[in-house]
Amino acid sequence: MARTALPEKSCIVCGRTITWRKKWERTWDQVRYCSDTCRRRKLNATDVLLENTILLLLRARVAKMGGATTICPSQAAQAAIPPGSPEAWETLMEATRGAARRLVERGEIEVMQAGHVVDASRAKGPIRLRLVRR
Repeated sequence: MARTALPEKSCIVCGRTITWRKKWERTWDQVRYCSDTCRRRKLNATDVLLENTILLLLRARVAKMGGATTICPSQAAQAAIPPGSPEAWETLMEATRGAARRLVERGEIEVMQAGHVVDASRAKGPIRLRLVRR
């Protein structure tokens, strides 16, 4: 079977694409995680906070500037760190990208590179986030 014809779904933690494998033939409906790391980590309050922060920043930017505006995921990571916290925002960057991938899966935002919408699971390098155009 061609790889493009295999069923896919998204990891509920990181949002990365999971492609069907023969070993999951009988349990494909129960597959929810892309890796043991995601299975152990699960979704937590920080993940939900990052999703809400991304949406809040995007909606505020659209209300202020109008039209199709974008944010960098680092802006959401920086906004999610409480003032005076010793935790650096850089530690939240992968979790922020995961939050963005989950929002893409739900159809709320799009991931952009060089002005074009890209697949959030396969994007490498700097990305921008924007609300889905309706």
